Amino acid sequence: MHIVQFVHPDFFNSNSMPRFALMISEGMRARGHLVDTWTASPLAYSIPAPVRLKKWLGYIDQFIFFPLKVYWRLRHLQANTLFIFSDQALGPWVPLVAHRPHVIHVHDLMALRSALGEYGQNPTSWTGKKYQWLIRRGFNRGKIFLSVSENTRQQLQRFLQQKPAVSEVIYNGLNYPFRPMSAAESMAELLPAGLTPPPEGFLLHVGGNEWYKNRQGLLEIYEAYAQQTQNPLPLWMVGTEPSIALKEQAQRITPKGKVRFISGLSNKQVCAAYSAARLMVFPSLAEGFGWPIAEAMASGCLVLTTGEAPMTEVGGDAAFYISPKSLGNSGEWAALAGASISKLLQLTPDEVRSRRELGFLQIAQFDAEQTLNAYEHAYQQALASSKPQV
Repeated sequence: MHIVQFVHPDFFNSNSMPRFALMISEGMRARGHLVDTWTASPLAYSIPAPVRLKKWLGYIDQFIFFPLKVYWRLRHLQANTLFIFSDQALGPWVPLVAHRPHVIHVHDLMALRSALGEYGQNPTSWTGKKYQWLIRRGFNRGKIFLSVSENTRQQLQRFLQQKPAVSEVIYNGLNYPFRPMSAAESMAELLPAGLTPPPEGFLLHVGGNEWYKNRQGLLEIYEAYAQQTQNPLPLWMVGTEPSIALKEQAQRITPKGKVRFISGLSNKQVCAAYSAARLMVFPSLAEGFGWPIAEAMASGCLVLTTGEAPMTEVGGDAAFYISPKSLGNSGEWAALAGASISKLLQLTPDEVRSRRELGFLQIAQFDAEQTLNAYEHAYQQALASSKPQV
């Protein structure tokens, strides 16, 4: 196959999407396919300008210069070229190749739902609503969709004006071989980062500052747990550098508790943190998939997460669940979740071992090679079933 993959431009400042696009490119090339990547070049964006104008210069690159480049390149491509959109948020450019064989990967629709007022925690500006409208209008021209979870697939159906030719679920595959590490191996990986796991263990969270990651709610849970416990375990928050508000919230937690923010770890060091932690606490409000849940279970770490899809899809019977946080029940919710942490930390070694084994069984469906094989099959089917009009 000759695959052309549409990806977000570098100035889009995304983290997970470039990794996903790279996984597809490398995976398909390893299977003998030709893969080209198309994205907007920073022509207008590279012009010296105040930061507040950079977004608009990027829009010029994406909505004016990039379509012209696509039209020019299409003239020289064979009709059986397959076009892959690595993210449904690339929807505005789907109409450029909607008459050709194509596949759209769908990760999450939280931004679109926020623009429609479905998430009170994340209000959207007028320009943001317009941008999401363009995305929705664009991907509605698509015919073949691959969603990362059943929850995402069901949400997608709400926003499609007509039933697509194909709408399937292919779970994400772990893009790093997370595995249980011994205490000695974990220590050897963490010490160079200035991290020494305490003998009694620690609680762990892995994630960024996105609103749906609910870091604020996590700190509320930890404060409740620390107040309920004589000697609370410390909390390690691994991921993006926290906001000032998060730092201030952590400082207000009872002196018995201790929160440590950690950034810049390698995948291997994150694996070591999962392996050394007693429990990974992941109270997300929403997710497209929920990578840290699968990563933690693959590393032998118990998981406490929100009892809603897709967290329940990823965690299955292996994870432990708490109710989702709503705007009106913060204190009670945090207290109950804190009590859940205390209860889980009292599990016997046999109970912990049994739950870890369930986790290993659960993550077998998130194998990277299995995922890439499923993508390849879906791409071949899309190419075989499409009848492009050139």
